[in-house]
Amino acid sequence: MSRRALDLILDHVRAEPSRTWSIIVTIYGDAIVPRGGSVWLGTLLAFFRGLDVADGVVRTAMSRLAADGWLMRTRVGRNSFYRLAEKGSDTFARATEHIYRHRPPEWHGHFDMLLIETGAREGARAALEAAGFGMPLPGVFVAPAGTGVPEEAASALRLDVSGSAEEQRALAARAWPLEQTAEAYRHFIATFEPLAAELQAGAGLTDLEAMVARVLLIHDYRRIVLRDPILPPAILPQDWPGLAARAVCADIYGRLVDGSERWLNENAVGEDGAPLPADPKISNRFKA
Repeated sequence: MSRRALDLILDHVRAEPSRTWSIIVTIYGDAIVPRGGSVWLGTLLAFFRGLDVADGVVRTAMSRLAADGWLMRTRVGRNSFYRLAEKGSDTFARATEHIYRHRPPEWHGHFDMLLIETGAREGARAALEAAGFGMPLPGVFVAPAGTGVPEEAASALRLDVSGSAEEQRALAARAWPLEQTAEAYRHFIATFEPLAAELQAGAGLTDLEAMVARVLLIHDYRRIVLRDPILPPAILPQDWPGLAARAVCADIYGRLVDGSERWLNENAVGEDGAPLPADPKISNRFKA
């Protein structure tokens, strides 16, 4: 087959500053955590050889993630195994929900607005952003009505804000960087549509290529969708590209999952020396 589409994606990755540690995070979230969470370092080295990343670069990235508390290392004889640390469990669970299920909240026709005093803003801002709130003005946070308010902002003054459809979309555009997110989605589509076309035409990949393509697909998509507040369609721009990007991602993922899972079955080794057990729910991702 022509490998042009996958080669272009690999060129796209290699043109960026080193992101080996970030791709490792993607591998764990997408493939290792569903199989139990701990994997032999040799499995990761074999994967990164498919990206032409040297073993030493991978070892350094793993050490960095362990030092930062994201991974825990276990030695069994001369072999090293890494598992996701407790620090990252909740973060990974929320990210998994956001990436693969992508359920916009129900739109009740108005926003909840929180007004926070100056002294309490910095402590509440990160928690509110993680909960899905946007900030149209300093100290003012908004989200679709019904969004849960984190404890850090429990003392905020809470108001209901409504208006015409045009006014609601204008408020959303001020509260969240929607145009930047839309441009990122459009770039994602342009990057991965050639691969989708080749796969739809029946072009095949080796199991390692399928694994590489799957991880790079989710790596790019994850970095966009985790910044996307996933707003109800009623308050998004009418030409919002998020749904088209999700459709491209879901189509490619579905075509790669069998080959990539075979690669994991043959190469992903746990601390007991046996292959990591597959999670049958993987094949249902993006379908719910």
